[in-house]
Amino acid sequence: MGIEGVFDWRSEAASALQWWRDAGVDVLVDDQPRDWMAAPAPRVAPDAAVISRPAEPEAPAPLPATLAAFVDWRYGAGAPEAVLGAPILQPAGEPDAPLMVVTDLPEFDGAEPELLSGPAGRLFDRMLAAIGTDRDSVYLVPLCAARPITGQVPRDLEDQLGRLLQHHIALAAPARLLVLGQTANRAIPGVGATDPGDGLTPVNLLNAQIRGVATFHPRFLLTKPAAKADVWKALQTLIKEQSQ
Repeated sequence: MGIEGVFDWRSEAASALQWWRDAGVDVLVDDQPRDWMAAPAPRVAPDAAVISRPAEPEAPAPLPATLAAFVDWRYGAGAPEAVLGAPILQPAGEPDAPLMVVTDLPEFDGAEPELLSGPAGRLFDRMLAAIGTDRDSVYLVPLCAARPITGQVPRDLEDQLGRLLQHHIALAAPARLLVLGQTANRAIPGVGATDPGDGLTPVNLLNAQIRGVATFHPRFLLTKPAAKADVWKALQTLIKEQSQ
């Protein structure tokens, strides 16, 4: 206040201006008038040319087209099973054998994993003897070429391993196919779709038709001996096809 009874507006104005300066206001008005009641301007989309897009995934390299080249590649250092940190096993037997046998993964009954070894392997040998053959006369191939600590084919690898197995079967082109166990059966669509008593099931793989049958794994038979009757039915189907 100035003179008594007279309002001193200058001191009040100076105080208000100082408050605005402290708040960061350094201009009183815009250069152009603004309509504060107008609707906000629409947002303009950025130029489509400058929008970054994720790179297209590279197409997978084609799989080797010959059996020898495929086996070298499939069971080498770049095999999908390498992530398991376990030994990778090669197929066993004759690649051009008329009977190809597919198991799920190696057994572990000794110092190192093996394909169908131990009690399950001995039962498998008796199954082969029942149809008049032996290991040296078949082509034994694992779906998963390494045995993980869990003793089961990893679910996150099943689809990839299944596609590789189908390619392997198509290149080998066996006259007959015997698939052991549910996990290996899932990898070959249709092979277990019919009753073994109805004959071998035709399966189309990469422009090749393979006739096969699926049955219980010898490992399962060790705990469920009653299932041997179903296995014998599947083996009889192979015998009939062999004699034709």
